[in-house]
Amino acid sequence: MFQRLYRWTLSLAESSRATYALAAVSFSESSFFPIPPDVLLVPMALAKPKKAWFYATVCTVASVLGGIAGYAIGYLLYETVGLWLIELYGYGQKVDALRVFYGEWGWAFILVKGLTPIPYKLVTIVSGLLEYNLLLFIVLSAITRGARFFLLAAALNAWGDPIRALLDRYFALFLGLILLFVVGGFWLAARVF
Repeated sequence: MFQRLYRWTLSLAESSRATYALAAVSFSESSFFPIPPDVLLVPMALAKPKKAWFYATVCTVASVLGGIAGYAIGYLLYETVGLWLIELYGYGQKVDALRVFYGEWGWAFILVKGLTPIPYKLVTIVSGLLEYNLLLFIVLSAITRGARFFLLAAALNAWGDPIRALLDRYFALFLGLILLFVVGGFWLAARVF
């Protein structure tokens, strides 16, 4: 079953619509969707290694735009959509403590959390809720998300063949690691705040 899913993922990565799907997942992951774009970025970069940098750029730009959407949710729609998302992820009780912390360390919070498995959508929504400087938020988001995706592209570029061989054999493990990454990120976020 996992081998069929793996082959399907690789065929999707080689399709003409793959870049649009990558952009959509990157955008939505920064504002409301729980699945990271890595699930598409990795097979796409492995299928077309010369385009790894392009794919990292697509992820970065779409993620920053999605971050702006998440910021808008926090800033404009906190009482409805923003509050619902914060409560959905279990962080409603921690907003006041975060407001104090954000006043002094918001820049570091954005930079560090953009690289960790802590869901970036929480950072974007909270940044809007706390009315963090939008221009600074965009710059910091571009730095941290760009670093994340370009480091992954560099690793895939440098070790693409061995990584592909590992994925050929252990795709189920890869999916398990992605799931662990997502669940662990939410768990870590609940413990950090």
